[in-house]
Parts: sequence; C-alpha cells; structure tokens
Amino acid sequence: MTLPTVLIADDDRSIRTVLTQALGRAGYQVRATSSAATLWRWVEDGEGDVVITDVIMPDENGLDLIPRIRRIRPELPVIVMSAQSTLTTAVQATQRGAFDYLPKPFDLTDLLAVVDRALKQPVQLSLQTEAQKPNPDEALPLIGRSPAMQEIYRIIARLTTTDLTVMINGESGAGKELVARALHDYGRRRAGPFVAINMAAIPRELIESELFGHERGAFTGATNRHVGRFEQANGGTLFLDEIGDMPPEAQTRLLRVLQEGEFTTVGGRQPIRANARIVAATHRDLRALIRSGQFREDLFYRLNVVPIRLPPLRERPDDIPVLAQHFLNKAQAEGLPAKTIDPAAMAMLSAYRWPGNVRELENLIRRLAALVPQPVITEAILAQELADYTVAEEPAPAASGDDADSMTTVVERHISRLLATIRESGEEGVLYERALAELERPLIRMTLAETRGNQIRAAALLGLNRNTLRKKIREHGIGVQRRVG
Repeated sequence: MTLPTVLIADDDRSIRTVLTQALGRAGYQVRATSSAATLWRWVEDGEGDVVITDVIMPDENGLDLIPRIRRIRPELPVIVMSAQSTLTTAVQATQRGAFDYLPKPFDLTDLLAVVDRALKQPVQLSLQTEAQKPNPDEALPLIGRSPAMQEIYRIIARLTTTDLTVMINGESGAGKELVARALHDYGRRRAGPFVAINMAAIPRELIESELFGHERGAFTGATNRHVGRFEQANGGTLFLDEIGDMPPEAQTRLLRVLQEGEFTTVGGRQPIRANARIVAATHRDLRALIRSGQFREDLFYRLNVVPIRLPPLRERPDDIPVLAQHFLNKAQAEGLPAKTIDPAAMAMLSAYRWPGNVRELENLIRRLAALVPQPVITEAILAQELADYTVAEEPAPAASGDDADSMTTVVERHISRLLATIRESGEEGVLYERALAELERPLIRMTLAETRGNQIRAAALLGLNRNTLRKKIREHGIGVQRRVG
C-alpha cells in the first residue's frame, strides 16, 4: 500500500526538519521545500495528498497559493501555518480555502491530528467572493496571541461561511461586542448592517418596541411608526447583548421569531420576514437562570447553537503586553503624546487581575498617555495609578449575635457553591486556587482598611514580608487608599 505523501513548504530549515521527522515517524512520505515555486510544481505534477505551507516565504505568500491549488486540484487539502497568529490570518486562510490553520508555535500532536483528519475528510468547496473578504487595511478587531485567543480566531474563521446563531459568554469588558463585530465583518453578511441592542440598558416595557418596532398609536406616546432593530438589521447581523437581562415576555416573542422566521411590530398585524443573523452575548450564567425560572430553556437552545467562551484578561496574561502596546499606539495616533512602558511596569500590568478586563486596560493606558508627563511609564507611576483609581470595596458588615456563623461554616458554604459552579462549567484544576484567592483577597483588603492603607503595618499584622504583600495586592487587584487622620 502506498503511503500518503505530505508536501511541506517553509523557509525555516529547522521547522522543515522537525516536521519531516515527525511525519516520517507517523508513517507518511514527506517532501519539503523552502520555495513556493517548488511546491507549486509538485502540485501541478499531481504529487502529494496533503499540503502544509507557511504564509511568508521568499518568493510568494502561501495564502496566494491556496486558490491556485484549489482551481487545479480541489480535492487536495491545504493546511496553513503561520507565526502571524492574528484573526486576519486565520480568516484569510479559511476564506481562501485552507483545510485548517495552525498558529506557530504549535504542538506536533495537533499537527498530526489535523493531517490525519485532512486525509479522511473531504475538502469543502467554500471559497468566498472578493466582496465578502475583509479589507486588509482594516484595524485588527481582536488582539492577542494566547492559545485561548487563537482558538477564538479559528472558530470565527470557520463561521465566516455560515449564518449559524452564536452565543458569546464572557465577563463585562472582555470584548464580547468585538467578537460579534468580527463575526459580522468577516462573514458573508458583511455588506449588510451590524445592529446592536443592549438588553440591560433598555427599560423592560420598551424592549419589544425596540426589537420589533411599533405602529403609530400602538400605545400612549407612539406618535409615529418606529422601525425596530430586527428591521434595521435586515440583511446583516443583530447583536443581542446581555441577553440574560431580557424580560420573560420579550423572550417569548424572540423565541417565536427564531422558530417562525417572521415577526409583527407592536400594534401591527402584517408579518415581516426576519432576515438577520443573530449573535447573542451575556456575562451571566444562563443555565443558572434557567434553573431559577428567569430564562427560557427552549430559547437558550435556539441561541446557543455555537457557544463561544471569551476568557477574561486574567486568564490570558501573555496578551497584556501586546494589548498595552496596541492601546499606546492607538492613543498616539489620536494625538496623545508617545509613551513607552518599562519592563517592570509591564510585569506589573501582567500580574494585575483586571476586574474590568480589556476595557479597564484600555482606559488605564489612555489615561497614562494623556496625564503622565514622563515619556516612560515606570513601575512607580503605574503602582500609584492603580492605587488611585482601583475601586476599593467596602468590607461586609460583621454579623452579630445569633446571626453570626463560624468562619468554618461560612467557608464550607462558599466552597459548596464553588463546587457547584465548577461542576456546571466542567472546569478542573482551579478549585484550590480560586478558593484560596477568594479568602485571601478580603483578608488583605480588610487588613489594609484596618491599617488605613499602611502596608508596613498590614504586613506585620498578617505576618507577611512587605514585598510578598505588595505582590498579593497586585495579583488580587486590591485598591490601596491611604487615609489621613
């Protein structure tokens, strides 16, 4: 039996060597080259069962090869690998017909799994038209090279040729709307409008009117016909932000629209065809809301066709320096003074917990660019800024008398809730760290409150080294307010 042949094109000799050895051990024949021209000649001659190509090569961009390969050998799967691990690269690779995309560095086990899948799974002919491709001059909608962000890029890239409904779950400030916009901007409804509505920002009694529109005279104050967001999003994407805050009556109407594909305005009788891709988002646990009767289970399953979990910034600290530099560049482009961040300050940024996520980081960087007179942002400047602007939490009132629980009882009750949450999410390996952090944070915060922000005194009370205390203050994002008097 003839062994499958893998064609490799990469200008890095060490990568060619490693891939050749790994694929050879896995039972494949391998031909490797540093030239796009040589790879193209092999493909023209009918060689190879799978192609693995880098993007940047001396004689041609690997992405430009893919449509040419697809024209003469549409059945030949092409796997793209690139050190330019951005959303744009992932989407371009997918839109030009790549079987899969792997950001460098990657695990050889993952590569072998993709090659195996490529040999077994028929290649889909799903090239997009030029009108559907993103403008290469557009600013990147999402920033980050962490494994978590790379997986989101790959999901977005795979969804560009579909209208599947997407549910984005993530904390406030993590960038849920940016993901929704990327799904729209790189998708086949790109030419249509992107319309967003935040359920938490609209009075309950007005949500149905905002979503579906109303007729003149439908209710007191309805002096003119109002076009709702579904009509505004016709041919494009409707982003339903904070869907967990949608009232029950609006949930029922939304479910009917998703089921039947049409709606009527408030006070109207003529059905209107719904023609918008739905992307929903929430920071809340919808399954918990379902159990408590606050969210419809049937609506959840209609919306949760493709779930995307957007990780909080604290779970991807490797992205913080890249994001910080991006926001500095953005601030400079808007006319603010040029700034740099020294290594110690950057380490502090990476260690901070970022309760406000990417939005908080961007606001901090813009504030530093605008207000700090020095050209270099140092650790001392950053520490003061975080201390001045972090919202300090008020300690919970102490229980007394019969209402007071022992500390053991309180901790056990909280750990029980944590266990339930972890069972629900399927996460493992986080219980100890999370429980310890949730006990340690209020302990340090309340001790600092007792010492009026005096860290030397707080360290003495806690029995900690002052440097250890400072590190933990940064890790937990605790605002230190020095009080006078």
